[in-house]
Amino acid sequence: MSTPRFVTLPPGVGRTSVQTSRGAFAALEALPGSGVPERCPALLVPGYTGSKEDFIAVLQTLARAGRRVVAVDMRGQYETPGPDDPAAYTRAELGADIAALAEALGPDPVHVVGHSFGGLVTREALLSGRLKPASYTIMSSGPAGVTGRSAERARALADAIPQLGMKRIWELHLGPDAVGRGLPQEIVDFLKARTLGNSETGLVTMAAELVSCPDQVDELAKYAEDTGLRTLVIYGEDDDAWEPREQAAMAERLDAAKVVIPGAAHSPAVEAPETTASALTDFWNHAERCTR
Repeated sequence: MSTPRFVTLPPGVGRTSVQTSRGAFAALEALPGSGVPERCPALLVPGYTGSKEDFIAVLQTLARAGRRVVAVDMRGQYETPGPDDPAAYTRAELGADIAALAEALGPDPVHVVGHSFGGLVTREALLSGRLKPASYTIMSSGPAGVTGRSAERARALADAIPQLGMKRIWELHLGPDAVGRGLPQEIVDFLKARTLGNSETGLVTMAAELVSCPDQVDELAKYAEDTGLRTLVIYGEDDDAWEPREQAAMAERLDAAKVVIPGAAHSPAVEAPETTASALTDFWNHAERCTR
């Protein structure tokens, strides 16, 4: 579970709802100080059990470069509602949501960032042909579904939900863990609200999608070659979900730019926000210069 270090919105960052052809999505939005974006917008997509708040520490910095930056809750995550139908939470369906969000943020093409499971979802949107971004960043995600301990944790949560429900799981496990880590009360309160706000059906289905996703890197490489899409692979040097060497190999297969964030693990936007924001801004600016 990604844990933001603060939840108070920085200056220039606000809560909003993005209206799309597939419904409304809760979001955090950052605008340049002038209020007038001069560059292509950016869309940030969180991972499994995450939310838009996982990007809260980078939004203000990213917007300073002159662009609108939007972080969203995917369908069934935290403050974006979702149905009880498991079919609504497949990678294909969630990917269609991302394509609709990018279209809603237009008319300029959008820089898309997918973190962790969000990387698998955004890749699905690209390969479907529905998403045509200004650039594509894979953050702390891998070529296929998670394995090892990460997969075990996802399966354990999915197995426990039908038996206990998220409220009881919070009371027995997640809540005591948050308190035991010495987190400030406002962060504990936020984690509880997010945990209980998530769709239980969504969590179960997303867990299955997270561990079963096939390797589609070759398909993505061909897509990038055919379309000229500029791609970045960015991850923490101590990532404990997908191994760093696995992500490095993926970057080579994609012929993508690669940035390794020192001092970060699985959530660079939380653990090293300034370094992460700088890397994203440099990549986005370069991508825009190359398409003019």
